[in-house]
Amino acid sequence: MDPATQAQLTILRRQYFQLVEPTHLRWPDDKILKTFPVQSWIFDNLFDRDKIPSAPPDRYRLRILKILVSNLERAIEDPDEDEILDDLMTALSSLVSTTLPSETTAAQQKASVTYAYPVHPSDDSESGNFTVAILESRNILSSSGTTGLRTWEASLLLGSYLVTSETGRRMIEGKRVFELGAGAGMLSILCAKYLAVSGIVASDGDEVIVDMIKDNIFLNGLDTESVSHSVLRTASLKWGRSIDAVTFSEDYGMEIPDVVLGADVTYDRYAIPSLVSTLREFFQLNPALQVLIAATIRNEKTFETLQNACRRNGFSLELVEFPLVPEHLQEGPFYSITPPIQIWRITQPRQSYRDPFAL
Repeated sequence: MDPATQAQLTILRRQYFQLVEPTHLRWPDDKILKTFPVQSWIFDNLFDRDKIPSAPPDRYRLRILKILVSNLERAIEDPDEDEILDDLMTALSSLVSTTLPSETTAAQQKASVTYAYPVHPSDDSESGNFTVAILESRNILSSSGTTGLRTWEASLLLGSYLVTSETGRRMIEGKRVFELGAGAGMLSILCAKYLAVSGIVASDGDEVIVDMIKDNIFLNGLDTESVSHSVLRTASLKWGRSIDAVTFSEDYGMEIPDVVLGADVTYDRYAIPSLVSTLREFFQLNPALQVLIAATIRNEKTFETLQNACRRNGFSLELVEFPLVPEHLQEGPFYSITPPIQIWRITQPRQSYRDPFAL
């Protein structure tokens, strides 16, 4: 198989296991798709249940198979020369005859989603990639009404920045990291599994979500302390509550952090004062702390609330230069860039004055 075809198939596989919307999958050209080696590759890598124990949900697999077969039927001009692989038709027949859960039931179920970060662009295999498998509930809210049961776009972009940017890697490598609003835990797991942090705490204000993070830590083989990866712990932390410097190590299993991460934590303007209050607590613990906040700018006024609250507390904000990759050129992970996503670096100048009544 030529390198160009292999590259197309690799991207298709990454999209498939990330459960990208079926209409957004990037299929090879029809002339390539209908060839026997390509059909065989697609079956072996996407639909062979014997080789893929953690397959996407059946309803998703069925939708993709229907699209694939439709594409193949369109591509095949002479049935005497080309045909659809029997294994693909058997897989389709099996799914069609299976009693699938309703759309409503399926929406309530957790699904395995794999996020892939290509490390070596010239390597079309998956062995050199950073992959994080997450069990997510994409269409329901948590018990507290938050959206932490899935991974959002800003987490994926911040992960890309930490993986591919030399500045981002230097910021966290060998450092103690604390993530606020960790949600399903993808970003913390990525840092612990691949980015050589000295230790990391994934925190959330919802105990249900914290338990979900623990499940995902186990899923990624990080449930035990090992020299092969960084120590990752979980913690419940509600924004706005005081943080005790004396008991910090006992409470969170890590010394005072060097870096705080937050992704998609600015969607609710009414929660921003509590978020900034927590940042202030961390700066009091470590004035040299660096904070990275990734935010999808859905509402300019909401994000201005964060900026204004930070400035009132004497924090310095700097927009991180990290260009968004157009969706049709993304190689993983895959995410919408509409509305736009930004990454901000927040620090505290040494001589800044912090008004304790700013919030």
